Amino acid sequence: MPGRADGFGQGFFGEITGLLRICLPSSRAGHPAIIGDRLVVLRTPFLSATLLAVLIRPLIVFGVWVLAVLAALAAVLIHAGWSLAAAVLFALAALGTWDLVQTRHSILRSYPILGHVRFLMELIRPEIRQYFIESNTEATPFDRETRDLIYERAKDTKGDEPFGTERDVNAVGYEFLRHSLRARFAEDLAPRVPLGGQDCTQPYDIALLNVSAMSFGALSANAITALNRGAAAGGFAHDTGEGGISPYHLNGGDLIWEIGSGYFGCRDADGRFDPDAFAAKAVLPTVKAISIKLSQGAKPGLGGVLPGAKVSPEIAATRGVPVGRTVVSPPAHTAFGTPTELVGFIATLRRLSGGKPVGFKLCVGARTEFLSICKAILDTGIAPDFIIVDGSEGGTGAAPVEFEDHIGMPLTEGLMLVHNCLVGTGLRDRVKVGASGKVASGVDIVSRICQGADFTMAARAMMFAVGCIQALKCHTNHCPTGIATQDGARARALDVTDKAARVHNYQRATVASAAQIVASMGLSGFGDLSPDMLNRRVDGLRSRTYAEIYEWLMPGELLEDPPESWRSDWVESSASEFA
Repeated sequence: MPGRADGFGQGFFGEITGLLRICLPSSRAGHPAIIGDRLVVLRTPFLSATLLAVLIRPLIVFGVWVLAVLAALAAVLIHAGWSLAAAVLFALAALGTWDLVQTRHSILRSYPILGHVRFLMELIRPEIRQYFIESNTEATPFDRETRDLIYERAKDTKGDEPFGTERDVNAVGYEFLRHSLRARFAEDLAPRVPLGGQDCTQPYDIALLNVSAMSFGALSANAITALNRGAAAGGFAHDTGEGGISPYHLNGGDLIWEIGSGYFGCRDADGRFDPDAFAAKAVLPTVKAISIKLSQGAKPGLGGVLPGAKVSPEIAATRGVPVGRTVVSPPAHTAFGTPTELVGFIATLRRLSGGKPVGFKLCVGARTEFLSICKAILDTGIAPDFIIVDGSEGGTGAAPVEFEDHIGMPLTEGLMLVHNCLVGTGLRDRVKVGASGKVASGVDIVSRICQGADFTMAARAMMFAVGCIQALKCHTNHCPTGIATQDGARARALDVTDKAARVHNYQRATVASAAQIVASMGLSGFGDLSPDMLNRRVDGLRSRTYAEIYEWLMPGELLEDPPESWRSDWVESSASEFA
């Protein structure tokens, strides 16, 4: 009966097809469905896809509960080994039930139990990318090649690489230095920079590479101790960060005491600057210089909030605040509000410290504001002993993404602007300039000096030397290496003696590398570096020196006949306000 069989098959499969189309329609609107040999237009399907999905999710969770109960019965009636399976299934069933009723994550409501796989993959994504996917030159903020260089120097190993560069030397933005056929020996170089102008009675010779600002509280006690001991061994400076001078900063290293808008360590009960509290600490022999933090690269224009839960007795004692009370750092200083008041505050700090070098740190914003500071210096005759330019690419902890990515001037532009303003106003000989922001290698030091710096500061590179693996957990208190955490159990993993030696090794080897580069350029010292020695590729065929790319002012040019491109900003700037 072939005909009957064919008819039966067509009828049976037709019925199934029709039922499936009823249960899983393409939309909620009316649509035709073929059931047997009849054409039916369905307006309100018995089961829509949405309804089926709503029903199937609790059914899946219910099924897990059933399996859990069966496993429990098997553990009782058959073998105790089933108890492990029962425990796992009960846990999954409870998790699935919670996923269905919680309202925070749509993914988990739609895909109970399985949805957690997404969050697990998201959790380990940085590690998977770092260890298995990224190349040696593509990671950010610091690529693998740079991190390896720091690790090897910290361990006092050679650090050479075989088979040539992995960098694309034809890529736009690639930079290179000009060498000479009359290279010299590096031993003749003396990489120290004197800080202290005519009003400074206790000048300080700062190293070419120093530890940039990182506070106790952001970093663990062991990390601060290791950095300070490393600085002591190598004879370079350690910036305290705005969190104040902690006991862990007092391990023999030279200190630059940073004073932020919270005036931690030198504040009164209302959070304002306390001259007596400042003077008591500023005269410490280990305090070699004072730096006023106007802004920082990671979050320029923002203050900060330290939650009361994080204000431990130790942090409270260091910062001069009550234990357990939330502390706010304003976005701007209360001790001064104009450029003239700023330089007056510099003079006050210099007097209270007994004549030590006083300067300030900033991430450059408006050119008119820095020109206003220059005018205040000219009007009062009071100059900072140094200025540290912090690039917007800087940042050792955490900040809002918008501020990290889009607020503030990058170091290259900011550094050249500060140098140019000081030259154009005839002040460059009175003020030393430091550069901070992703300084990690000898090339970085030399490049920044070509762009206008006298010395450099490094924060994250020093963290790498201490053992940082760029896990990007700085803001979670779960730093796996015990550096950026206040968790005592994690901080214990950091051996101070070993890491202090690594900090010393890294700084020494990096400065030696910079000296060797300068010698290979045929120069007698770092003071001979200039913008025309640093090239930047501008397209696939051409490169230009920084002397050609940027407009450089002549000494005192702004005072005599400002170039047209500077004229409006120079006229707008004022010593009486941050214009």
